[in-house]
Amino acid sequence: MPLGLAMLLGACQQSNPSASSGASAPAGSTDRGAALYAQNCVPCHRDNGEGLPKVFPSLSGSPAVVGEPVELAAWVLSQKRPASIPAGRYPTQMLLFGWMSDPDAAALLTYIRSHFGNSAPPVDAAMIAKSREK
Repeated sequence: MPLGLAMLLGACQQSNPSASSGASAPAGSTDRGAALYAQNCVPCHRDNGEGLPKVFPSLSGSPAVVGEPVELAAWVLSQKRPASIPAGRYPTQMLLFGWMSDPDAAALLTYIRSHFGNSAPPVDAAMIAKSREK
């Protein structure tokens, strides 16, 4: 693996922001979703959600992002691939974010579904809980 790619992948290590942050914005808020995105997703998907061509997918207009929210949550939390994400399209693997609380996961997914040119409906904690059952 090229050194640059190895370094980029190393930057995509998940962190648990709830363990290090103090007070948080109310669950589901744009501010909380933006903070979670900045702490966990920017290294791979970039500030603008465009990802890195042929390495990390763009979130903008992604069928997985704007599609069925329960399937998106199952993918982000436990790598249960929805049909809208073709296998083998990218050489990288999505990190697991199953450690996130349901309200935090809902805030994060709501953020990506409503930013980067996306306008999908919000995700709530009940949808996240349902995705964990799949």
